[in-house]
Amino acid sequence: MTHPHADPHHLRRWAILGVLAMSQLMVVLDATIVNIALPSAQADLGFSDANRQWVVTAYALAFGSLLLFGGRLGDLLGRKYIYIGGLLGFAVASAAGGAAGSFGLLVAARAGQGVFGAMLAPAALGLLTTTFTEPTERAKAFGIFGAVAGGGAAIGLLLGGVLTEYLSWRWCLYVNLLFALPAAFAAFGLLHHVPQLNAPRIDWAGTATATLGLLGIVYGFARAGEEGWLDTATLMFLGFGTVLLVVFVLIERRVAHPLLPLRVVLDRLRGGAYLAIGLSATGMFAVFIFLTYYLQDTLGFSPIRTGFAFLPMPVSIVTAATTANIKLVPRLGPRIVMTAGLLTSTTGMALLASLLTIDSSYVGTVMPLLVVMGVGMGLVFAPAMASGTLGVDRNDAGVASAMINTMQQVGGSVGTAALSSVFASSVSHYVRDNGPEAIGAAQVHGYTVAFWCSAAVFATGAVVAFTVLPKGVPEGMAQGPPSVH
Repeated sequence: MTHPHADPHHLRRWAILGVLAMSQLMVVLDATIVNIALPSAQADLGFSDANRQWVVTAYALAFGSLLLFGGRLGDLLGRKYIYIGGLLGFAVASAAGGAAGSFGLLVAARAGQGVFGAMLAPAALGLLTTTFTEPTERAKAFGIFGAVAGGGAAIGLLLGGVLTEYLSWRWCLYVNLLFALPAAFAAFGLLHHVPQLNAPRIDWAGTATATLGLLGIVYGFARAGEEGWLDTATLMFLGFGTVLLVVFVLIERRVAHPLLPLRVVLDRLRGGAYLAIGLSATGMFAVFIFLTYYLQDTLGFSPIRTGFAFLPMPVSIVTAATTANIKLVPRLGPRIVMTAGLLTSTTGMALLASLLTIDSSYVGTVMPLLVVMGVGMGLVFAPAMASGTLGVDRNDAGVASAMINTMQQVGGSVGTAALSSVFASSVSHYVRDNGPEAIGAAQVHGYTVAFWCSAAVFATGAVVAFTVLPKGVPEGMAQGPPSVH
């Protein structure tokens, strides 16, 4: 095992954490910041309603499908240069997107952001994993990092509203340069290139099947949200992706140097953490998507007011995440804390579904339940990130980190598609039964049905977490020897 003080990053570890958290915030908020800007971008560039999904989907496809490969590149080539290269590439793609004069260039830039995001996100979490090995400091670091990851999407809504209203939709892309360039500059001085000793060769067969399989799954779910679950192409992409992922697992069982060593995911602690974070992402997207519509379309909030309305959620996520990793996990273990977080989110979502009406008040109904759900998410995200990378070999830290990001991305894609489909179907049935004049009530009915489904997803996550995660406090989360070797 490596003594923490032998790590070249140890003396600079808290400054490194600040840089890594900055880049993680950029990647996470970029998934939602553009949503607020879409109407303005559409009016400016003149693309159709049918095509606007590609501004979001292009990023999700590239990011989600390349994460495992990006994580492995960091393991093989050294995380410093993969991380910095990812930051600089993300900055260039963001600048190109902000300056785009056509729909095609905007979509290409968003895909480029996804490619470079798939490099830097697992490298950042891998660097965090190998920099913080002393249990108490590791708990603090992952608490902060998990809080950023959990609250970044809500911050993206706020920032997108402010930039779109006071500057231009283009600044929702240009703003990334204010994150990426300072982070890259700081990383050059703070990070050391640590050669990956005995690093395995690239598993090209596993890379191809994993990338194409994830591409099929993410695109299939994105298409299902637009075209429906029985659409022939949707079913083909989902089936294609599923088959390739099965082939990927078979390959990984046999090759000498797998892209994703199965020992990483078959460990109960790490596997349970991946499942918990995936199900959390599936349910959480209902909050951002449908509450955004409810606040703007039903309550008449402006984009900037909508962004500020979400602020209680990231604040409660930050508070709960840091408390979870520093105080609760070392005493109770991740199983109890994550299960409690998922049950808290279930309660908040179920109450929102029960209490929301066409004339509900923000202060009396929405705001307190955003706080409840933020607490629940904070109790899940930070412990799951710490658990999902605990005990991995230094040479596997990148791909273990990539699995966390992959589960978030795939979970978000599943949630977006499935809950959008549920919402559309519920609205359609309500209008058919009550007439077109009831469209306002029909939309609120659709939101509440989606929230009930989301509550069911969180409840399922609680059962999975309690069943799969091991009992007690794992070594490396209580006082003891370093956990990464």
